[in-house]
Amino acid sequence: MTFCKQQKNTKMGLKKGQTNNRRGRPKGSQNRMTVPMKEWIQGLVSENLDQLKDDLKAMEGRDRWAVVEKLMCYITPKLQSLDTEAQIKIEYIELERLLRNAPDVAIQRIVDKITELQKTSKTVKNE
Repeated sequence: MTFCKQQKNTKMGLKKGQTNNRRGRPKGSQNRMTVPMKEWIQGLVSENLDQLKDDLKAMEGRDRWAVVEKLMCYITPKLQSLDTEAQIKIEYIELERLLRNAPDVAIQRIVDKITELQKTSKTVKNE
C-alpha cells in the first residue's frame, strides 16, 4: 500500500510555455541564482585579470582562441530565435532596401537567382 498521493499530470495538453502555476517565474525574468553567479564570475575575473592575461599569452594560438571564443558568449548578447514568418519578413525588408539602391544589372542577377532557386525547389518537391 502506498501513502503517496499520485498527482494527476496537469501539464498534459498545455501549450509550450504555458503552466498552471500562477506563482511561477514571470516570462523573461532571470533565475534567482543567475544574477549572483554572474556577479561572482565577474568579480573572479576582475580580481585575476593579470593572471588571466599571462595565462592566455602562454597558450598556443589555437588554444588561446578557443578560450576567447568560449568567453565571448558571456559578453555578447544572445541572438533571439525567430520564427520562420518573422525571418522571411526581415529578409523581404532587406531585399527591398537592396533593390532600391542596386543598379539594374544587380537586380537582374537577383531575379535570375530567385528564378533558379524556384526551379530547384520545384524539382526537389517533385522527387
